[in-house]
Amino acid sequence: MSFNPYVPRPIDLPTDVSLSQHAALTDLDEAKIFAAPDDPADWPAWRARLAAWRADAQARLGYTGSHYDEIAGDCFTVCLAWLWDETLYDHDRGVFTVDAFLDAAGRDFGGFDGVVLWHAYPVIGLDDRNQFDWYRDVPELSEVVRAFQDRGVRVFVDYNPWDTGTRREPGSDAEEVAALAGRLGVDGVFLDTLKEGAGPLRAALDEVRPGLVLEGESRVPLARIEDHAMSWAQWFADSAVPGVLRAKWFERRHMLHHTRRWHRDHLDELHSAWLNGVGVLVWESVFGVWVGWNERDRAVLRAMRRVQTSHAAWLRSADWVPLADHPGTGQVYASRWTHDDTPLWTVVNRGGDHDGPWLVTTRHGRFVDLVTGAALTVTDLGDGRVTVGGPLPAGAIAAVAVTEAEVERHEPPTGDPSFPARAAVRTRTPWAPLAEVPAGLVAVAGGTHDLVVRHRVRETGLYGETPYVDEWKPLPPRLHHTATLRRSVRLGRFAIATHEVTHGEYAEFRRATGYRPVRAERFTAGQGPADAPVTGVDLADARAYAAWAGLRLPTEDEWQVAASAGLLVRREPLVWNLTESEHTDGRTRFVILKGGSAYQAQGSDWYFDGGPQPADVSVKLLLTGAGLTRSDQVGFRCAADLPTPEE
Repeated sequence: MSFNPYVPRPIDLPTDVSLSQHAALTDLDEAKIFAAPDDPADWPAWRARLAAWRADAQARLGYTGSHYDEIAGDCFTVCLAWLWDETLYDHDRGVFTVDAFLDAAGRDFGGFDGVVLWHAYPVIGLDDRNQFDWYRDVPELSEVVRAFQDRGVRVFVDYNPWDTGTRREPGSDAEEVAALAGRLGVDGVFLDTLKEGAGPLRAALDEVRPGLVLEGESRVPLARIEDHAMSWAQWFADSAVPGVLRAKWFERRHMLHHTRRWHRDHLDELHSAWLNGVGVLVWESVFGVWVGWNERDRAVLRAMRRVQTSHAAWLRSADWVPLADHPGTGQVYASRWTHDDTPLWTVVNRGGDHDGPWLVTTRHGRFVDLVTGAALTVTDLGDGRVTVGGPLPAGAIAAVAVTEAEVERHEPPTGDPSFPARAAVRTRTPWAPLAEVPAGLVAVAGGTHDLVVRHRVRETGLYGETPYVDEWKPLPPRLHHTATLRRSVRLGRFAIATHEVTHGEYAEFRRATGYRPVRAERFTAGQGPADAPVTGVDLADARAYAAWAGLRLPTEDEWQVAASAGLLVRREPLVWNLTESEHTDGRTRFVILKGGSAYQAQGSDWYFDGGPQPADVSVKLLLTGAGLTRSDQVGFRCAADLPTPEE
């Protein structure tokens, strides 16, 4: 491996700002963060260089900022949510639970200003459905969007430009994205893997409705700040002394959302967002892997949101002084924002516990921390200046205002900084005992089996593990390579069907029982060629058939043992086999598929696995709702429990 995944890549590092008047200002155009000098004596010259760069850059681009006049409101905290998160969708009842999702967000994070409904990756490529189908085939999705908006939450969809190998639409991607946005009534589009949306996409969205937001991933190009009101500040490393976000400095109304998706400690992002007057991206279920926020970080964000709500106008003010009014020693830093001639200081403690000055200012009056509501200690220096401060624990934030009004008191934002781990638990395998092996099934001896399982390393992981704990952006060979793991399993004696269930057999089950699924979308089982493997089923449909037949589904381990012994026959066309290996961590449900399929999406490593697969290959499929798990590439076979010879 040619790089250390636990440290920022060169592209993620902050950009040094030359204090020389002769240095080229254009060298700063592509920075993520402008690094701050270590010496406070250099800060005034540093701020002057930043001001000169901003004026020069805006003049070079003929910048007007008129697009921002169309954007209503602020959007500080955005949640990137799996559309089928168990707190957003009740899989058993087949209904969305927007209110319950937002109520929990209010308790945990102080609420969200926006939500990105992530929908296709990492399931796209399972079959020929394209990214638009995975949105289009949810009939109540526009109602879900309105339910969020009725609670004051803006809704974004995502666009995956790498999806070129599935079913093609008659129009261009730009036309399809715009049509989707108009049909659903969303507030904007998140651009996956794209720093910017090309001109045709911006034009197509403007035809639908002015003010639709484009949010690029990572470092938005300088010229695109003009028409991309937000950007996804992913993997931005700050300097030791807190620096300034380039896009925010260029346009005070531009909203960035800090995030490091695999990190278990978000204090650095929160501090940078707080000093820069921007937001964060809350992403707890990363493509099916739990990377939950710890309680301390949640408490800090709740405190930030109270001030962001009451003082949003300050945080977009043109009168912003970074590293303002520093007392000269210590690691307590502040930005000063002035609106209507009234200052607000956002303050962070980047060092250990502190009890002393936070600020030195010529302002006078009663100083209050809006985070806690506590009055602060003011000391007159006798030269027209005062120091303002008091106790500020390590890692804490504050918001200083001058006011005679009483401020609501709150507990300091503290909490357990440890990772709130949760396991992905496999659901219990039902008991399906048979006294003897019926026709169509074959007996397999019980015992201990040492299995080698191969899988492609994706961002989903395979089971409940986080594949890239505290890593910066994973790149090959850390991503998409084939890995192996060893599992020692103890199996009882079992029987397994030599062939998959057919459409004809499933049709007989439907005639005998009148079976109707909770959600009938894409339920085509029993409607295909009678001798072809049944498809158009989800896990519940497969389990219902197996239970009717007095059987169950095989576990992934049983399937692998039987297939490795040459006992399984694959029908044509080849389809993935569901297994009785469903897992849930309370947020994401998934199942392990075996066997491969005839279909394989081409053109991108981000697609779901496809093509024929050996017995030792396992693939994780995230379970969706509204019937979307049903596919023409997924079927199943049955199994049962057998008595041991002694029994």
